[in-house]
Amino acid sequence: MDSIASTHATDADAFAALLDRHRGIVFKVAGTYARGADRDDLAQEIAAQLWRAWPRYDASRSFSTWMYRIALNVGISFLRGEGQRRRHAVPLDDALHDVADDNVHDPVRDDGLRLLHGFIAALAPLDRALLLLYLEERGTREMADVLGISDSNVTTRLSRLRQRLREHAANQGHH
Repeated sequence: MDSIASTHATDADAFAALLDRHRGIVFKVAGTYARGADRDDLAQEIAAQLWRAWPRYDASRSFSTWMYRIALNVGISFLRGEGQRRRHAVPLDDALHDVADDNVHDPVRDDGLRLLHGFIAALAPLDRALLLLYLEERGTREMADVLGISDSNVTTRLSRLRQRLREHAANQGHH
């Protein structure tokens, strides 16, 4: 019994160390799919799901890829259930204060952030996940692994997303 308890404690320590090292992933995904208090709840749910999946983690694979895959799945599930919670959503302008420095008011940057947030909010969950991974400068292979799609599908979807963003910016009067 002592060896089982010791093994579990060692696993818990290893998990905690990896989660701490890669905690930025949890917060980035939570921030992509939720705002305000919902973001904190989503981050907690992601951490809980990671812990539940930990016994199935294959150490021969990249931890960050495994973590992104689980975190994005939890985020997508959260977003799908968001319709029921939509009446409690934080307006986009209020959410911008989370990323903008209150001491610096730059109308061009603020407009750009508003444009980007509007574009991201309108994306389907898979495209939202793909854009997050792209902005995190993940490689095509890792994006494909995380999302469970082919490399060519990643490349095609990214090309379409960039085109849609250009069109969205042009329609909003930004070039």
